Amino acid sequence: QVQLVESGGGLVQPGGSLTLSCAASGLTFSSYGMGWFRQAPGKEREFVAAISWTGDSTYYTNSVKGRFTISRDNSKNTVSLQMNSLKPEDTAVYYCAARDRRNILVMTMKSYDYWGQGTQVTVSS
Repeated sequence: QVQLVESGGGLVQPGGSLTLSCAASGLTFSSYGMGWFRQAPGKEREFVAAISWTGDSTYYTNSVKGRFTISRDNSKNTVSLQMNSLKPEDTAVYYCAARDRRNILVMTMKSYDYWGQGTQVTVSS
């Protein structure tokens, strides 16, 4: 049974930082590309960042480029999202997801086979 468990969410002031982590089990982690998506209240879920199965390639939506960094540790079956210079518009539930490494459409939700339950990030003063 595949499980993706996110952690690290919380309340942070604008300009602050958070690091989200996702622990994967029940799959050959090194064979999967990983992604982070988010969903704000009243909005559709959207792509945030992705990383290839090797970790060599990363992808970001324009609004987080230069502020967020995705990374993975295949020895620990984890993927992380370092978020800096947080803005109120970053407030959302953040989801970790896994896609088959052969799937190159990294920004598309349908590309992902497994999803976590999400972790809330709230950016507010």
